[in-house]
Amino acid sequence: MTATAAAVRPYTRRISQIERGYLNAAATGTPQLIQMIVEGEGRIDPDALRDAVRSATLASPGLAVRRRGAGWRADGPLPPVVELPGGDGFDAPFFHRDLDVVTGPVCEVGLVAGPPTRLVVRASHIVTDGRGLRQWIADVFRVLRGEEPVGAASVVDDTHFRTAAGKVPPAEPPARLEGLPAILGEGPADGTPLWIRRRVRAAPSAVTARVAAALSRRLGGETGRLIVPVDLRRHDRTVRSTANLTSRLVLDLHRDDSWKRLHGQVVRALLGKREVAALEGDFLRSNPFANSLREAQELDGTRFPCTAIISDHGRIDTAELRTDRFRPTGFSTLPMLVPYAEMFLSTCQVGDETELTLSCRRRPGAREAAGAVLDDIERALTDTR
Repeated sequence: MTATAAAVRPYTRRISQIERGYLNAAATGTPQLIQMIVEGEGRIDPDALRDAVRSATLASPGLAVRRRGAGWRADGPLPPVVELPGGDGFDAPFFHRDLDVVTGPVCEVGLVAGPPTRLVVRASHIVTDGRGLRQWIADVFRVLRGEEPVGAASVVDDTHFRTAAGKVPPAEPPARLEGLPAILGEGPADGTPLWIRRRVRAAPSAVTARVAAALSRRLGGETGRLIVPVDLRRHDRTVRSTANLTSRLVLDLHRDDSWKRLHGQVVRALLGKREVAALEGDFLRSNPFANSLREAQELDGTRFPCTAIISDHGRIDTAELRTDRFRPTGFSTLPMLVPYAEMFLSTCQVGDETELTLSCRRRPGAREAAGAVLDDIERALTDTR
């Protein structure tokens, strides 16, 4: 193949094992979406933003794909830019509508003129993950500053990182749990997510463990179950890809747990490459939550195989999100609902503060109970011991 032919070859890649898991979750009727929000002072011009989105997507075609049989092909529509009315809430249909990976688009951008000015980026978690989407957002802002996008055109999938990880100790799959009693509210849920945000004036280490330890005080029984997403790119940092390359650690939680014990558990799991080992098993036989679509659909919202997903996006470099007319003051996410998990907690650090968002099912008493959980987490993050 000549260099010219290679340059014009369309972006295609196969649907990976990880992405098939998200396709299965979407089949239950629960939208599988990543939503990231950049807030700030100043103005982002809508037409300039549309041009920047186009340039960034041409450099990262994985965010303009559509499903074609067993693969993805970048022949879908570019992410549209939607101008949204102001307001602090997230009840508008824009925040709740799904994105169709067959017809596209798989990503869209909302712009709120403010104040504060908000850029809301929504993407299907089936085709991308937090790191991939943040790379694309950074490119959008590069173009807004008059710079060239870096791009992320790699078509590798999780099999590449299994090889890059080297020798991986075998690991037994986590035991199945019958279902843990709900913590957040009682009664029927309406199927839409309730998002509660909290900004904490502290940015400690071991955020995931501290959040998990605070959550353990609210368990309905003696044990709980956690999922901690892990970016497979850590095994080959030369790869720039917008694909969904996030595996998971499954950890046990005990009532009144110590954050230091939990942090040690996370560190040992990472050293043992447990997130890679998790990809080696038969998904339908070793999945500790739901081994079939039917099992997932039968979860009635009163008991959950997983207490919480805790995803730490780490420290956000706000310099990447700045233009000569816009200064970022915050970054946060709106985590999705997961059929088998009661809640999804997302964290990131901006300067000397930690941004928290808790997502759960909207039902009687859920807002008050979720607020109490966030109170516990805030105390845990500000405790310097």
